[in-house]
Amino acid sequence: MLWFEAFLVRYPELALFLVISIGYAIGRVKIGGFGLGPVTGSLFAGILIGQFAHVPVSGMAKSFLFLLFLFGIGYSVGPQFMQALKRDGLKPVLLAITCCVTGLLTAILVSKTLDLDAGFAAGLVSGALTESPAMGTATEAINALPLPEVERARLVAHIAVADAVCYIFGALGVILFCSLVGPRLLDVDLRAEALALERELGIVRKAPGTVSVWRRFEGRAYRLRNNSPYIGLSVAAAEASFAEHRLFILRVRRGGDILESAPNFVMAAGDVVVLAGRRDLLVDLIGAHAEEVEDRELLDIPVSLVDVLLTSREFAGRRVKEASEMEWARSLYLREVSRGGLELPLSPELVLERGDVLRLVGPEPVVARAASQIGTIVAPTATTDFVVLGLAIFLGGLAGVLITFPVGDMRISLSTSVGTLLAGLVVGHMRTRHPLFGRIPDGAVALMTALGLAAFVGMTGLHAGPIFFSALAEAGIGLLVGGMIVTLMPLIVGLYFGRYVLRMNPILLLGGLAGAQTMTAAMAAVQDRSGSPVAVLGYTPAVPIGHILLTTWGTVIVGVIAG
Repeated sequence: MLWFEAFLVRYPELALFLVISIGYAIGRVKIGGFGLGPVTGSLFAGILIGQFAHVPVSGMAKSFLFLLFLFGIGYSVGPQFMQALKRDGLKPVLLAITCCVTGLLTAILVSKTLDLDAGFAAGLVSGALTESPAMGTATEAINALPLPEVERARLVAHIAVADAVCYIFGALGVILFCSLVGPRLLDVDLRAEALALERELGIVRKAPGTVSVWRRFEGRAYRLRNNSPYIGLSVAAAEASFAEHRLFILRVRRGGDILESAPNFVMAAGDVVVLAGRRDLLVDLIGAHAEEVEDRELLDIPVSLVDVLLTSREFAGRRVKEASEMEWARSLYLREVSRGGLELPLSPELVLERGDVLRLVGPEPVVARAASQIGTIVAPTATTDFVVLGLAIFLGGLAGVLITFPVGDMRISLSTSVGTLLAGLVVGHMRTRHPLFGRIPDGAVALMTALGLAAFVGMTGLHAGPIFFSALAEAGIGLLVGGMIVTLMPLIVGLYFGRYVLRMNPILLLGGLAGAQTMTAAMAAVQDRSGSPVAVLGYTPAVPIGHILLTTWGTVIVGVIAG
């Protein structure tokens, strides 16, 4: 064991990889459906290894990884941030602001009541409000304090101790409150409310655990009989007769010739036409009254399936139903809409916003034309724009150092951490207008956020390990109880504010609370209890606000408590 301790001390970079591995293993363990997750797992793994090996931690490496993480988070939520301040997302945004501010004020009150130092107070915020990035902003704020190096190191170690103590209830408390306690306090039936909201949005629910064997959209060939009511009609007139079903004529075989359809093309007896639309409609509406023909050559129509980033100001704000009635949407079908990386339930009343990714299917020319109206086709890329990445982090960090605000007798800088987060937000938002600007593959962003935060938290755990138990004894049971109060107070205030002031739908309210606490697992718990995915509509506008404010609170609470 002594040899292994000496090895870890001599090669701290290898110790960090061991911490990350153990942390992810701990994070995968679930008891009753609840797990710590890889970030908190890495914190505990660092503390564990730090008990028997005083592994040196590089301050520059910590900062480098944390800044990568913060930029990645800002880059991910940037496309939705501005839209979260408008239209239907305004209520969840106000809810998130209310919850975050309540959490900060409660944490300040608890910290002053328990006489916690700046380190314990910052860990209280990051753990009880389940926002591990606040550990990083708090660390930077503490390192900027005019204190001896030893004292600053002690306060930084206290952040990890308090976070470890408060996080477990912080995460579990949000999950239980959103899925069990909140619905009881509101006296609502989640499943009934979800069904009502789905009906309002026009969502058709499928039985859980089942999938359809048919393709949602397809083309079929039918021969027009002599008594067909469509003989002598133009393509436009025929399509208008079943406009509500969005069936379109793509091609026509007349004799030995294959002709592309046009609005003024007049159909004749014996023509074989290709109808495109939902398969169930083709079978029910057309199949029983027409002769289906197997004509491979006629049906061999190139079809595109692409993701399009919505950037058009003119198109944003339209409902799906309105979009389907656009002239260029003829023979175009919408398969999926994702917002902030989360798939939204499709309905005719769903409002499309800038930054949404629409998965479209249809003939190649139609899809290309539609993409030019909506935004830009999102083609996979394996190349990271390191020019924008590096410059954005530098300029964001520079702005964070130069921008200061008064806290008591002190002036606290915005910090390089918050500046980098805002830089990522700006770049992420700019790519909704200029999709080729600052492109970073999804896999690279995922690596930046996952590895960056896990490694930073793991190093924080290594730093805190040697003094963990002595610091825990110093903080006492009051820290655990205080953390529970900080977790629950924003949820209670947010629940009643959202319900009786904002008049939010209960399902969207509970999803918004999960977003305000940046706890995806809590949203998933609401979805599970309600049997519906619609809670995500409240979660997506709230979560970017939660990430930004809660991360910033690490800087703020250090300034308040230390000042």
